[in-house]
Amino acid sequence: MRPTLLQRLLVGVAVVALTTTSAVSAPTSEAAPTVASVASPEARAEALIARMTVEEKVGQVSQQFVLGSAGPVEARVRAGQLGSLLFVRDPVVANRLQRMAVEDTRLGIPLLFGYDVVHGLRTVFPVPLGMAATWNPTLVEQSQSVAATEARAVGIHWTFAPALDMTRDPRWGRIVEGPGEDPYLASVLARAQVRGFQGERLGQPGRIIAGPKHFLGYGASEGGRDYDSVNLSDNQIHNLYLPPFRAAVDAGAANIMSAYMEFNDVPAVANRGLLNDLLRRELGFDGFVVSDANAVRSLIPQHFATDATNAAIRSIRAGNDMEMAMGAGAYDNLAAAVRDGKLDEAVLDRAVRRILIAKFRMGLFENPYVDASQAESVLQAPDHRRVARQAAEQAMVLLQNRDGLLPLQRGAHQRVAVIGPMSDSLVDTVGPWSFADRPEDTITLFKGLKAKLEGVAQVETAPGVQLRRGTTSMFAIMRPMPPRWDAARAEAEYARALDLARRSDLVILTIGEDFYMSGEQASRASLSLPGDQQRLIDAVTALGKPVVMVMINGRPLDISKASQQVPAILEAWHPGSEGGAAIANVLYGDVNPGGKLPITWPRDVGQIPIYYAHNRTKDPATIDTRYWDQTSTPLFPFGFGLSYTDFQFSDITVDRPVVRADGAVVVSVVVANTGARAGDETVQLYIHQRAGRATRPVRELKGFQRISLAAGERRTLSFTLGEAELKYWSATERAWVVDPGVFDVWVGGDSRAELHTTFELQ
Repeated sequence: MRPTLLQRLLVGVAVVALTTTSAVSAPTSEAAPTVASVASPEARAEALIARMTVEEKVGQVSQQFVLGSAGPVEARVRAGQLGSLLFVRDPVVANRLQRMAVEDTRLGIPLLFGYDVVHGLRTVFPVPLGMAATWNPTLVEQSQSVAATEARAVGIHWTFAPALDMTRDPRWGRIVEGPGEDPYLASVLARAQVRGFQGERLGQPGRIIAGPKHFLGYGASEGGRDYDSVNLSDNQIHNLYLPPFRAAVDAGAANIMSAYMEFNDVPAVANRGLLNDLLRRELGFDGFVVSDANAVRSLIPQHFATDATNAAIRSIRAGNDMEMAMGAGAYDNLAAAVRDGKLDEAVLDRAVRRILIAKFRMGLFENPYVDASQAESVLQAPDHRRVARQAAEQAMVLLQNRDGLLPLQRGAHQRVAVIGPMSDSLVDTVGPWSFADRPEDTITLFKGLKAKLEGVAQVETAPGVQLRRGTTSMFAIMRPMPPRWDAARAEAEYARALDLARRSDLVILTIGEDFYMSGEQASRASLSLPGDQQRLIDAVTALGKPVVMVMINGRPLDISKASQQVPAILEAWHPGSEGGAAIANVLYGDVNPGGKLPITWPRDVGQIPIYYAHNRTKDPATIDTRYWDQTSTPLFPFGFGLSYTDFQFSDITVDRPVVRADGAVVVSVVVANTGARAGDETVQLYIHQRAGRATRPVRELKGFQRISLAAGERRTLSFTLGEAELKYWSATERAWVVDPGVFDVWVGGDSRAELHTTFELQ
């Protein structure tokens, strides 16, 4: 007789001695062993592993894509050959597959459903680089909490996010997924995102497993080329690329995704130094590691592994616990490898144990199913849209505002033209890595402005030009590309846009990159404006109309010429579901922009890599004049962002001029809103160590606070600098050190802050 569902869920500790109370009597069925209700996830996992066959263990370390119909994976689920599935977002389908795993397999081990909940699910938030521009960890945490709530409501347990790949090369397409260039900002945001996804504890209702990625150094790929090799010194590893992952692990992240590329000539997915030494021993990570898609099989074309079996053995030995595969997986060969004596079964057990512990901690054995009847009400929660609009508003960075053109006044212009390829594009508004939204719910810039100006102005739109990649994007699997215009239509659309501009009193130009130009397989050799956008800018600005340029994009672009032509430039990123309404609010002054750049904005691609935290070099006086043909300074510095009001910094003090290495110094500063309207300012603190065992960057961010000040309001802020902020990893000492000496401190509104003081460390 088939055991009851409850009996099948009581898979756990077989050793009754762990407890003498609250035990459930063991049914006769093999699928329902004796269980102690107070046993730990670790003990329950050990007891379950003791009862598993090698094939069942291999199933738990195997994950498969579900693209379209779930039919191709159903037989494997019923056979216990899969422990996890990804890209299932229909709760009815999730429950059907889960029932196969729980009710039709020998041990009834539930599936773990993963999904790329990168910047929202149904409700889409700004792309991660845009969220980093908020410099608001509280809002970032709240946004990921909303995303987790929606994901859990449809049966998703785990997200492959946040991406913590710092990069100093905007040619790299996946810059859009990460936190920018700075380890301090990235670390603060990493903690916030893990807390947002997971809550106070793993398994908290309405929360999901966070999966920080890609470990390690993926954003340092040579030339900004996706998947290319990474070669990092120990100094770069510890001081730049490791801190965000340390912060995520400290915040409790239960999963880490390994990276695709070679790391110092050893692919990350099979790199013992990364996955064992750095991640587990140094950072203390105790969760499970998953590969990126097909990364284990990729060890073969990388000429690291001889065949799929060799790839699987070397990867799991190195500490990569689960394989994400599309089609046949390399880990499918592990059972034979154990039987043939090529792999110690204890290595397989180690990986299975980590995965089962996560399933127990998530409560999946007790509650494997989702209430599908409630999913839609959660997805449509009005408060989620409110948070998305606030996030989009706070992410926007005012890059330029000559002659105070912004904010615009409602009614000042009777005919408004919204021109550009992203003006009324649903997919470009939400951006890449968004697959579960409902397009009809997205507010484009055109729709947002039309609603804002209803009854006071006529708003019309024309794309003018079309942006298309020359190669097929992986995102086309999820969102098909629109048909390509032929030459006749291209000229007709261009002429129509110019005619609209001529007939209008104000032109809002949307300029940037489309959905397919950022993300995976989206690196660029140039940062020039793609397509005929510069031609469109040239023609529109020649008309003599007031022009505002709104950028919708996932990376810094070469707008050196455009910045001379257009008086006002607003960086909106790919702003998400509420993007158009948020942009309209900012343009018309209902919201005062307060976003700050999380990455240095170059003038030209030839400056890359360019970043604020560089060393002084032998001749500091020539730092800004290294090129004979142009300045070495960026177009816009790290931390930069204008406002519709003015802020003044004064009265910087330290609470003590001399501090011991085990002590701390408190830096205080007065910030005043000297303008006529309320606004947000992100107060940033930078330090520089004048001498020590290593040369240190000219400036390093070590504190920030985003604050709101009313017109005329003054506030005193304090920052604490202790060992955590002053130490660095020394390549010579091979340890974290704090050097004595003089430290410079600057506080201001971006990385060029001028308000300065010093203290001495003894």
